[in-house]
Amino acid sequence: MPGLFDGTSLERPVSCEVCGAALEQCTCPRDASGSVCRPADQPARVHREKRRGKWMTVVTGLDPKATDLAMLSKQLRKSCSAGGAVTADGVEIQGDHRDAVVAALRGLGYPARAAGG
Repeated sequence: MPGLFDGTSLERPVSCEVCGAALEQCTCPRDASGSVCRPADQPARVHREKRRGKWMTVVTGLDPKATDLAMLSKQLRKSCSAGGAVTADGVEIQGDHRDAVVAALRGLGYPARAAGG
């Protein structure tokens, strides 16, 4: 992508609107369209489901391109001392850990809310 005043003495590279760094050096999380998608812009919903007689805590509403779901899952599993997995639509944690997951997500900057009963 050409920069501002491309080919002149005033040429500047295209920069990120959030951090101000050149797009090549920018590390801001971006969604599939290329726009910046910070954790505060991703309303996470945490609910629990009963599967095969056991409780499962499910986190939905996160952008899989802008969020490192594998690392987030690892952090949540570690904080809850439970197993879990990353799915196409979110993160699953084994057991009923809805309140602990909401607290952990809020600590990471996500506007998380408990959903369901």
